[in-house]
Amino acid sequence: MSNKKTIGIVGARGHTGTELIRMIAAHPALELTFVSSRELDGQRVAEHNDVYVGELCFEALDPAAVAAKRADVVILALPNGKAAPYVEAIDAAAPETLILDLSADYRFDKSWYYGLPELTRDKWRGNGTDRIRHISNPGCYATAMQLSIAPLKDLLAAPPVCFGVSGYSGAGTTPSDKNDPEKLRDNLMPYALTGHGHEKEASFQLGLPVEFMPHVAPHFRGLTVTTNLYLVRQVKREDVLARFRQAYGAEPLVKVLDEAPWVSRIADRHHAEIGGFAVSADGKRVVIVATLDNLLKGAATQAMQNINRAIGVDELTAIPVNS
Repeated sequence: MSNKKTIGIVGARGHTGTELIRMIAAHPALELTFVSSRELDGQRVAEHNDVYVGELCFEALDPAAVAAKRADVVILALPNGKAAPYVEAIDAAAPETLILDLSADYRFDKSWYYGLPELTRDKWRGNGTDRIRHISNPGCYATAMQLSIAPLKDLLAAPPVCFGVSGYSGAGTTPSDKNDPEKLRDNLMPYALTGHGHEKEASFQLGLPVEFMPHVAPHFRGLTVTTNLYLVRQVKREDVLARFRQAYGAEPLVKVLDEAPWVSRIADRHHAEIGGFAVSADGKRVVIVATLDNLLKGAATQAMQNINRAIGVDELTAIPVNS
């Protein structure tokens, strides 16, 4: 394909950056033109990625240097609190550049498009002269929680209560107890049991309070969220299933299952799975289980959905739907 859009990644050393490089390498409409990482400065990308072929090397780029690249698309894969200098520099020097931020920095900023496609397509402003230039990518847990809650949002009698368990890749590459395989061995590590950032994010986006209790497990990738929904009236299981099938039946990256999904079956796959749909004896409590790969549908895959939409190609381009 001629006239490919140029794309660069800032913070490409991390797990999500690795997944994005793989997807971009297979993308017919995107050309990777720079990857920024202080730790890997000067090393060839191909030495760190089993799919990428080429001579491109990692660079240590400050905000001004990133802006000077004038790429069509820039992905910011930085820790929380680090995106603003890059956004300011790009907006000043290359205002036509599309910026997609993977951190939490702009998820509460209504001037940014919050890109959870299955729930926010109707808020897309990308047409004519009012095209999308700023996209905030949702958090992994927040994606699973919102997909679990949204179809029954109008029936809620109390805040949803969500119990989450993630693989340790969700803790990033900076060493900590939460990504130390030895400390996690035969363990389930609770953390941030109130006020987690994804609790705040899901609450903000859904417009209602959500309670969330996260944990880290010994596996590397994939997360599961079990959600209690308390309802204002009785429901039947078949009616709950019908709501979810109506909401997501046409969505290739959300699969509605009859049974509860297993996290072990979602690793390395690009879609989310939602199932279980257990209804209490009085019909006023529903328990739903959602799983997704935190590095894919919880990060890189969702980013690619958003970028594809913004550059005017099919939303699923370079996303293996059946894998």
